[in-house]
Amino acid sequence: MTILSCKVTSVDAITDTVYRVRLLPEGDFSFRAGQYLMVVMDERDKRPFSMASTPDEQDFIELHIGASELNLYAMAVMERILEKKEVVVDIPHGEAWLRDDESRPLILIAGGTGFSYVRSILLTALARNPKRDITIYWGGRESKHLYDLPELRDLEARHPNLRVEAIVEQPEDGWNGRNGTVLTAVLQDYGSLTDYDIYIAGRFEMAKIARDLFCNERAAREDRLFGDAFAFI
Repeated sequence: MTILSCKVTSVDAITDTVYRVRLLPEGDFSFRAGQYLMVVMDERDKRPFSMASTPDEQDFIELHIGASELNLYAMAVMERILEKKEVVVDIPHGEAWLRDDESRPLILIAGGTGFSYVRSILLTALARNPKRDITIYWGGRESKHLYDLPELRDLEARHPNLRVEAIVEQPEDGWNGRNGTVLTAVLQDYGSLTDYDIYIAGRFEMAKIARDLFCNERAAREDRLFGDAFAFI
């Protein structure tokens, strides 16, 4: 692990609760797609955030931070970022990084800002093998929570083997994607998950339900099912 000071180069409010933050580390760093960093608040308080950028992007690190009055844990980090314009990070962490096998088809599943985790994996996988079969499921409570959907649609248009499934729990008038939850969508689309590598990011309870459903009902291989939340369930 490496401790680095980082300058905050930009903060963009993507929605009323999600911020895109770019950091410039003052030193060399490396990580694998799907790993996360820890923002150091003090010696005993380090807070994890997935990196949305890829290992090949060495001039910055991008984070997607969901912060509101309902999430004071992340809000405290955003307040420091906005006030200090710099943070200290501990990098890298996590075992749910993109494996080197480039032949097995991928299913990437994200809830809300869990998209930052699968974004890094998606872009890295496409760079390694543009012809790899990849399906990404991204769900949110409302369509505004799928904040980078235009970027995904552009990638989908340029990569015939990439399929993007956008799912909203509370669709508004005019929404033309799918309704419901990401897990229900996956179960609707696949009779068997044996042949797939699956990467998932979301709330701990979602990860637990996903592991149980996918392994017990769709024969997913547990050794090919990845998500840092699994370490806690």
